[in-house]
Amino acid sequence: MCRNIKPLFNYNPPATDADIRAASLQFVRKVSSMNRPSGENEAAFEQAVADISTAVTELLNSLTTTAKPRNRAEEVIKAKAQAEKRFGTGGRVYQVKN
Repeated sequence: MCRNIKPLFNYNPPATDADIRAASLQFVRKVSSMNRPSGENEAAFEQAVADISTAVTELLNSLTTTAKPRNRAEEVIKAKAQAEKRFGTGGRVYQVKN
């Protein structure tokens, strides 16, 4: 579940609110052991996602680095090449979401 959380810091273009929310949602799913909460827990689940999104946004805005920003498109190409080298595709084509 959490392997879908992508690094968000020091990328060009920078992480969007949607990227941050997706990472926050994956984190809450992992720690709560719920993919989708019951109606009774939905408000608490969504509040946790919102709180974590806020904390992540504050964190990303406060971090600094002297490293050159990485390019998301180039990182996707590198990840595909690494996956092909490691696993092979066996004729299947997998699409990596940006």
